[in-house]
Amino acid sequence: MSSINKEQIEQAVRQILEAIGEDPDREGLLDTPKRVAKMYAEVFSGLNEDPKEHFKTVFGEDHEELVLVKDIAFYSMCEHHLIPFYGKVHVAYIPKGGRVTGLSKLARAVEAVAKRPQLQERITSTVADSIVESLDPHGVMVVVEAEHMCMTMRGVRKPGAMTVTSAVRGVLHDDQSARAEVLSLIKS
Repeated sequence: MSSINKEQIEQAVRQILEAIGEDPDREGLLDTPKRVAKMYAEVFSGLNEDPKEHFKTVFGEDHEELVLVKDIAFYSMCEHHLIPFYGKVHVAYIPKGGRVTGLSKLARAVEAVAKRPQLQERITSTVADSIVESLDPHGVMVVVEAEHMCMTMRGVRKPGAMTVTSAVRGVLHDDQSARAEVLSLIKS
């Protein structure tokens, strides 16, 4: 994918300001196009990143029990409205064959996936599938809880409404007691 064109974003923001009846040359808005372009470069930086890259480093460890990293904060932009949604991600996996990854790599993969125009459902499944493809674990579960500003500040206007999605693969999909254990640990 190509890199982010900040100049083009600046021009577009200037046009938006004009289209809503604002004066982009007034003092408070003079640097707004530049600030928005810089922000978009940051919040969409995941467009040029493959989450599986974070799982290239694996460690041999005699551990085939549950690994859970919960409450990974994330921020993303709804691809339908370009308005933020944010929340937390819980990532669980059961390593196979001693293939474990660094705990921070799970958070980095979440960030890489979230930093693009996105849907919550896609974040959930992409993180799970990236772990499956990279680590070949016995099982994976990813649960995402998020508040969507497109529901909070416009449209239905329901602040505090949380959307929860999950993606479950392997033994955590097939074994109801294992799935229940993960969900219990997430809630605790």
